Amino acid sequence: MAIVLIACLAAPAQPAGAQGLELMPFGGYRFGGDFFEIATGHSADLDGSPALGFVVNVPLSNGLQVEALVTQQRAQVPVAAAPFGPEALRRVTVGYAQVGGLQEFSEGRVRPFLTGVFGLTRYASDANSEVRFTVGAGGGVKLFPVRRVGLRLDGRVYTTFVDADVRFLACGGGTCLTTLHVNAVWQAEFSAGLVLRLL
Repeated sequence: MAIVLIACLAAPAQPAGAQGLELMPFGGYRFGGDFFEIATGHSADLDGSPALGFVVNVPLSNGLQVEALVTQQRAQVPVAAAPFGPEALRRVTVGYAQVGGLQEFSEGRVRPFLTGVFGLTRYASDANSEVRFTVGAGGGVKLFPVRRVGLRLDGRVYTTFVDADVRFLACGGGTCLTTLHVNAVWQAEFSAGLVLRLL
């Protein structure tokens, strides 16, 4: 992922007419239920749910593009109201806003690619919400049966750093021994979208 991001920053910009700005609404399914348990404070028997989003790709050169995306997942999570009470449904949303790079490996009608992004995750339940730093990586293929309209198939993995704990064990002689514990949440998303290329 770091290589794609560094290449995006270092690459010279290419005239927009050479490749064209790409816009893509997409839908998919996201797996990984840890956010639901964190947001509700209860164990949740829900592995995943549908996700919707939007991607913008700005061309640079040699198949390299700057990528920006927003995506959101919503789910109704069953939680027990009391030890023997009926289950209640609590609405949980998990949204990502990210920016990074995409590298295509072909210029034909079939274009495999890899992506690397970073940004923020917002997860919320009822009136409570939290925002955390996240990184993501993925890959897929773009299919262009015609020049300006195509189909994009994606697979992505997101890692969100929920909290971190640094502890100083001992200090002496100008040196400190510390431990770092990071709690991360993983989600995987598979999606498909319609690519519209603008000149």
